[in-house]
Amino acid sequence: MNQAIFTRLAETGRPRIAFTLDSRPVEALAGDTLLTAILTQAASVRESEFGDGPRAGLCLMGACQECWVMLDGHGPVRACTTPLEAGMAVRLRRRHAD
Repeated sequence: MNQAIFTRLAETGRPRIAFTLDSRPVEALAGDTLLTAILTQAASVRESEFGDGPRAGLCLMGACQECWVMLDGHGPVRACTTPLEAGMAVRLRRRHAD
């Protein structure tokens, strides 16, 4: 997986929450959205279907289509508006392996 593009600078004392990202066990913090949790672990959320590269969210308020991920047991969800919960199994939408 590519290097994370978010670096947490504040609120580092919140409880840690375990989840899986593309079958890899990772952690984020309580109160994170899926988008924040993912981008502290990876460089993007998905690759564009139109061939213009990786995507990492755009509007951050649920209005665009840039942050859709697959949440096992729930199907596709917008990562920017979905709160992280312990045990979530998230799959990024990629055409190629990192």
